[in-house]
Amino acid sequence: MNPHPDPFTRSTGKVYLIGAGPGDPELLTLKAVRVLGLCDVLLVDDLVDPAVLAHARPDARVVRVGKRGGCRSTPQAFIERLMRRGARAGLTVGRVKGGDPFVFGRGGEEMQAMGRAGIACEVISGLSSGIAVPASLGVPVTHRDLACGVTFVTGHARADGQPGREPDWPALARCGTTLVVYMGMRTLDSITRALVDGGLPTGTPACAIQNGTRGDQRSVLATVATLAMEVSAAGLGSPAIVVIGEVVRLAGAASALASELDLQREGARMSG
Repeated sequence: MNPHPDPFTRSTGKVYLIGAGPGDPELLTLKAVRVLGLCDVLLVDDLVDPAVLAHARPDARVVRVGKRGGCRSTPQAFIERLMRRGARAGLTVGRVKGGDPFVFGRGGEEMQAMGRAGIACEVISGLSSGIAVPASLGVPVTHRDLACGVTFVTGHARADGQPGREPDWPALARCGTTLVVYMGMRTLDSITRALVDGGLPTGTPACAIQNGTRGDQRSVLATVATLAMEVSAAGLGSPAIVVIGEVVRLAGAASALASELDLQREGARMSG
């Protein structure tokens, strides 16, 4: 008897769409940790921190299905085929994604694909990078005095010829909410120009945060008019989140206050 059977040879299973959070593996939810330990097969996106897989079973099969804007990516149809194949073989399949599966993660498409195939599918929500990454810089996406709401938008239009239009940047310029742009680094110059042309004041605070919540996080603070130029000068790239709005003025305020308090405590200790 083969002690290591092909994990794609049994019958009837389930698919989990697992959100791995924004990058820092400590921001994984407890439910995600539990479900990772149930899975026979894990289909893992490129942006998922490898430390997340420490919660997987030692015998789980890990399949890398990298997806990153501007880079060669695993075709979505192929990923969905792997999901169906594993579940029909009786396996528990984990589709592991950065952030939240239902926020620019194609989780909705995958849930629909599993539904059409008659395969049970459960979503394990993750902390979206659109919230957690700005927070890592001290930027709240909403604030009673500065922003009555937040708009999450993609800067990356569909490139496969299927229906899907560009965001209405002039309308977003007038919406009065914080704008959080996913996958917008490649088109940052055209995005910011469209916002300014749509009426957004050129002095509106803006920032770009690369590798948010990770140890190698980098950021640029600027205005909507200068952000693209300053991002280019700093050499920032993807993956990154762009935040545009008055809330960006609060960037670093919490850490600056903490540093000031630490200095005051140290001064008090030395003088005492």
